[in-house]
Amino acid sequence: MTFIELSNQIFNESVVDYHQTDNVDAPINNKYEFKSIEYYLYLKNWIDTVQWHLEDIIRNPEIDPVEALALKRRIDKSNQDRTDLVELIDSYFLDQNKDVKISPKATINTESPAWAIDRLSILHLKIYHMQQEVDRKDSSAEHLAQCLTKLNILLEQKIDLSTAINQLIEDIASGEKQMKVYKQMKMYNDPALNPVLYAKGK
Repeated sequence: MTFIELSNQIFNESVVDYHQTDNVDAPINNKYEFKSIEYYLYLKNWIDTVQWHLEDIIRNPEIDPVEALALKRRIDKSNQDRTDLVELIDSYFLDQNKDVKISPKATINTESPAWAIDRLSILHLKIYHMQQEVDRKDSSAEHLAQCLTKLNILLEQKIDLSTAINQLIEDIASGEKQMKVYKQMKMYNDPALNPVLYAKGK
């Protein structure tokens, strides 16, 4: 099984597991060995899935403002957790390829493997929820047709993205691509870098 086949399998499993309760406060049940790459892939998609539903909740026009602010804080933390986890998965790839002899003609990709895998994780959520729309019994024929068209595009995109990521991983392993990782360096969560936050300390 390739790394991408493993990723797709685990992402699908996580999405299905979450929707057994469909509750943003449901505890995660990660059955994989702690700190294994499988464990991190499952955790990655679980974070994405919970955040997907938090984003739905916060868009309720009748939401209480106090609740909305608490949700916004939770989404901010989720985004930071997601970024940290992507960088951790990239560290896995760096370690896997630390002894690879890089070709003098090696090129650099526009994104690292883990950030591409991040997009694949989100794509699983899009597919799951578009399938839900296709399966709805209370929607119009027009809505069904539009959603079916979108679902087919998403499924094609999953194949294309999986193929592209697999090729990137192979190219890095063969030295044809040079893997470089630039930390996201998010500033808004850092009290030393966000001017609104550090102004409070003056």
